[in-house]
Amino acid sequence: MTMVDHRRGAGTGWTQAAANLGFALVQLDVTVVNVALPRLGSDLGAGISGLQWIVDGYALVFSVMLLVGGFLGDRFGARRTYLAGVGLFALASALCGLAPGVVSLVAARALQGVGAAVMLPCSLSLINHATEHDAPLRLRAVGLWTAAGSIGLASGPVLGGLLLAGGSWRWIFLVNLPVCLLAGLFALRAPETPREEEGQGFDPWGQVLAVLALAGLVGAVIEAHPLGFTHPVVIGLLALAAVAGPLFVWVEGRTAAPVLPLSLFRSSTFSTAVAYGTVANVTFYGTVFVLSLYFQRVRGYSGPATGFAYLPMMATFIVVNLVNARLVARFGVRTCMVAGFLVDAFGFALLLTLDAGSPYWLALPAFVLIPAGMGTGIPAMIGAVLASVDRSRSGVAAAVTNAARQAGGAVGVAVFGTLAGPDLVGGLHVGAVLSAVLLVAMALAAWALVPGRVAAR
Repeated sequence: MTMVDHRRGAGTGWTQAAANLGFALVQLDVTVVNVALPRLGSDLGAGISGLQWIVDGYALVFSVMLLVGGFLGDRFGARRTYLAGVGLFALASALCGLAPGVVSLVAARALQGVGAAVMLPCSLSLINHATEHDAPLRLRAVGLWTAAGSIGLASGPVLGGLLLAGGSWRWIFLVNLPVCLLAGLFALRAPETPREEEGQGFDPWGQVLAVLALAGLVGAVIEAHPLGFTHPVVIGLLALAAVAGPLFVWVEGRTAAPVLPLSLFRSSTFSTAVAYGTVANVTFYGTVFVLSLYFQRVRGYSGPATGFAYLPMMATFIVVNLVNARLVARFGVRTCMVAGFLVDAFGFALLLTLDAGSPYWLALPAFVLIPAGMGTGIPAMIGAVLASVDRSRSGVAAAVTNAARQAGGAVGVAVFGTLAGPDLVGGLHVGAVLSAVLLVAMALAAWALVPGRVAAR
């Protein structure tokens, strides 16, 4: 028995390393590309819509394939599937780095999204399996995993700036290759999870309809600016979303193994928490997209300087992640959700002070308050999700939450990028107002619909 425990403990360390590295990597690639957008536009001849597709090609596919990634991990083993995801992500990153044009880069980014969607749920499954013998260890491991993802997301613009300082934008993708190799080597030392041969079935129609609905909506918003809302392409994409969306809901309500279990949304706490997380990503992803263009095209910053401009945001994310568990434990889920989003809303409102000639220090309060609010509210939101469902459904609840958040990020880039258009300062202000309004509305919804007695599990 002692020998078994010792081996499992060793496996936990390798598992933690692999899972943390994988989660940080897939989150990093959500934001690392933002500081390179002007250079990408110049080198590849891409306009605003092309740049939106470069960002959303990854985020959109990532969001709609997450539940499939979890299904594959259960069916074939999380370690085996995670390794396949790492290999696919590495291949796609190489294709991104070698892409000769916008279309090939968007296609490679979409392939990256598939790899990321496989890696993310499998990384958490590996942690759950490796620590199932020790509940306190599992809590610490999940906390480290969550922190790694947040740090990866926040450090994207900073790392992107550093890589641009060294030369071509292609390095922001090629740097993934040694990281993927390291994540794969760590995963090889991790214990495999049991395979569920007779587990939950697959829902191909639901998956296809989800892809069509989200792609139609995001595509219509992105293409509306260059083409106009009356263009046949935009009308066709809107029609696709209008048909596929309701059909998706209809299919999910009737299939035996839905990709999105609608029964989860009978809980007002779960529904509110998912909407809360979605709004967080809509506002954050959309604003970072516009801010990166603002710093370079309006303020004249270089790519590296833009990356360094995000350092206060990254530092605040790291600090708040170190204390968020204590905040939730002391003040409760609902209070942290409400307070977090109100702080977040105030941070976005401060972006209204920026204009074409604003000094950098004027952005600093917003760059501290926005991550402070998100870092307080999001862990509480996850706690509300897990507390609102039976433990046997915690995995699918977490998968639905992550999918909704990633979809929100794709929609945020599409909407905020379209609002910005040629007037980046005006678009930044409109986005700031929209963000503040949405965040205050969700804070009020959380106060009204999330019971005060709910505590994180």
